Amino acid sequence: MKLATLRVNGSTRAVRLDGDRLVDLGAADLGEFLSRDGWAEQAAAADAATAGTYPAEGADFAPVVPAPSKVVCVGLNYKNHIQEMGRDLPQHPTLFAKFADCLIGAADDIARPAETEAFDWEVELAVVIGRPVRRARGAEAEAAIAGFTVLNDITCRDWQFRTREWLQGKMWDSSTPVGPYVVTPDELPGGVRPELEVRLSVDGEVMQHDNTGDLLFDPVALVEYVSTVVRLNPGDIIATGTPGGVGHARDPKRYLTGGERVVTEIQGIGRLENTVAEDAA
Repeated sequence: MKLATLRVNGSTRAVRLDGDRLVDLGAADLGEFLSRDGWAEQAAAADAATAGTYPAEGADFAPVVPAPSKVVCVGLNYKNHIQEMGRDLPQHPTLFAKFADCLIGAADDIARPAETEAFDWEVELAVVIGRPVRRARGAEAEAAIAGFTVLNDITCRDWQFRTREWLQGKMWDSSTPVGPYVVTPDELPGGVRPELEVRLSVDGEVMQHDNTGDLLFDPVALVEYVSTVVRLNPGDIIATGTPGGVGHARDPKRYLTGGERVVTEIQGIGRLENTVAEDAA
């Protein structure tokens, strides 16, 4: 199934893609829907003939989960990206966080802050959690994965490297597109350990192109690791890291300066199409 949060008449609705229509799932957003017992069965049973529907073409997608209780991100998780950044392969996942205020929809403008001179892109496969877990292992960790989505971990590199901690480079308001759909593991090759092509282009030029099979720590291992530290709740997001090709590692370095069209896509899940715009807030 492909699930999403749709903006409708100033509000939002959780929906399931059914052909060229989006079927209303009877919840305000996907985070609320995933918190229900038996959400997968309810989503599959939603009937386009009786539930409200909306056209998929031209849909205005909100972030797949507009207000997750946490967004946990993983750095240095593709071997080629680790090497291009001049680092050794880590023994444990490198974790940092984002917040709900960072997230934007699949076609929203990326807000470029005036305070940065090093605005960078990062295509990422993101895990969406479908049940509460703590210290999950094995089958429990696998079952906690509701599905996968696309995330662009936009980064202010100059702020990221001001200190040894990365958070201040990663948490900028309205900077991180995520969506358009959450795709359940049964629809993806590899299931909860999917092997999918990931790609990011800037104004039509491909900057990143890799496969999630190159992940050092796979999605199940990340659910195990993160849930050891903190409870994972339905709708929480784990961004699994980016492959090589970021602007900061290029010679010469390349950054987003404003006006660029950034397309972030993952095989079988969908694509984000965002324009970099001045942060007017």
